[in-house]
Amino acid sequence: MKPIHLLLIISVAFTVFSGCVSDRGETGVYDNQTETLSYQGEQLTPIAQQRNNAIKGTQYIERESYRLQVDGLVENPRDFTYEEIIGLPQTSKVVDLNCVEGWGFTAKWTGIRIADLFEEVEAMENATTVIFYSADGYSTSLDMDYLLENDIIIAYKLNDVTLPPERGFPLQLVAEGKYGYKWVKWIVRIELSDSPYRGYWEERGYNNIADVGGPAFETRG
Repeated sequence: MKPIHLLLIISVAFTVFSGCVSDRGETGVYDNQTETLSYQGEQLTPIAQQRNNAIKGTQYIERESYRLQVDGLVENPRDFTYEEIIGLPQTSKVVDLNCVEGWGFTAKWTGIRIADLFEEVEAMENATTVIFYSADGYSTSLDMDYLLENDIIIAYKLNDVTLPPERGFPLQLVAEGKYGYKWVKWIVRIELSDSPYRGYWEERGYNNIADVGGPAFETRG
């Protein structure tokens, strides 16, 4: 086989399969961390096989300069550094992400309970709605009761590796039981409110409840 033909075949093969390889060029390895593909008897979806939606593409956030602003109906508004976030009590759980488009995946998520974060800022009793803002301008909201009753977490690891940028580094909301448009990535601000709030997709007709298996769209009178 001529060298030029061999080179062409190699180039095509790399293009076809590059979607199944991490940014570091090795399947399942991210910043020298190898992802876990099974946990407590459950098979996990490799990160390279997890689909990803975003309104403005992947956001790239510097760890050192990152701040998570938590404000609104709190006694002690704060800007948390990444190190402060990962220094809070850690928890892990396996949760399925289900997109309203019909696809989904299973992953192990590691991060902090949002209840612990609210303790840090002393959430006020009249806070009923929690609004999440992303670095790309995306936003959505969830009921305070849902977040607390379901021990919802904000993740900084996925399958035991630090969230890659395309998966939401530094923080992604693990909105268990909700459609994927509630799973905010690249979180930069969390606001506690006493008023209902419609985010990016909800303003475009998507259901603000977003329960998996429930209606995707709302009928407004």
